[in-house]
Amino acid sequence: MTETRYRGRRATSIENDLVRVTVLHEGGHIAEILDKQSGVNPLWSPPWETIEPSTYHPRTHPEYGADAESKLLSGIMGHNLCMDIFGGPSAEEAAAGLTVHGEASVAAWEVSVADGELTGRASLPQAQLRVERRLRLDERIVEITEAVENEAITDRPIAWTEHVTLGPPFLEKGATEFRAPVTKSVVLEEGNGDLELYTDAPVSGGFTTHLVDPARDDAFFVAWSPRSQVAFGYVWRRADFPWLGIWEENYSRTGAPWNGRTLTRGMEFGASPVAETRRQMIERGSLFGVPAFRWIPARTRVEVRYRAAIQGNVPACPAEFGLRGSV
Repeated sequence: MTETRYRGRRATSIENDLVRVTVLHEGGHIAEILDKQSGVNPLWSPPWETIEPSTYHPRTHPEYGADAESKLLSGIMGHNLCMDIFGGPSAEEAAAGLTVHGEASVAAWEVSVADGELTGRASLPQAQLRVERRLRLDERIVEITEAVENEAITDRPIAWTEHVTLGPPFLEKGATEFRAPVTKSVVLEEGNGDLELYTDAPVSGGFTTHLVDPARDDAFFVAWSPRSQVAFGYVWRRADFPWLGIWEENYSRTGAPWNGRTLTRGMEFGASPVAETRRQMIERGSLFGVPAFRWIPARTRVEVRYRAAIQGNVPACPAEFGLRGSV
């Protein structure tokens, strides 16, 4: 076990000769998937200093804003798990203390390493859920197994989204390329094409949701940086996560903690197409005839598997590179 500090935060890493993976103890975020040869970590680190969410208080930490997202933003990094909502809480939920994207992203995780496998576990008392994530390295591939256990005696409709966020220097306007096998798409928040623009002007990329090709058993996205010649991506079972949401920020948010200095793109694969409140999710029900949330039966554990891969010295953006093969 390698317990360490990552950008001032408590963290644990596993590594081999090719790749290092780092997970934060608070929030459970996968903060780093580092290609050792190139020195590139495609995952986003905010331009502001983050803190452990357990230490956040709105009166003493105004630099993170003053709303239901502030606690999340105080500690966010890289790949965070949205559970059991994807989006904001209702006004009543926010008043009761629920944060944007739910408890998992701000919870204290118990992290351990045994036989080369990193395991993180967290209890979500507000949602009456327990979550577990296990990571194992296989050369340049990160094998991830994730489980959610419903501790309630009632069936639960939940959102479950893997919020993978990429940032500079891997992410570069007008340069970084993306591939994903999607069919139907909807623009939920108008933007200006963000990464396609060769401009220094602040613009918002908005949010779009995309239905993964129903003819596929597995889904994926690949991102490629021409400057670093690094390819990075994820593959997952389409039946688990039929939706790929794309969110972008291009120096347009001027409030704290963004302060007009952030470039990032979220590649958010999950069980829900839209970042919205719980009530809106349930009332939506479906999009394009595909469910907009997932049921977790009473006292039941549900498990999914997916993986990430990173490869340096890739001269052009491939379709799937190291992501081939069923999960």
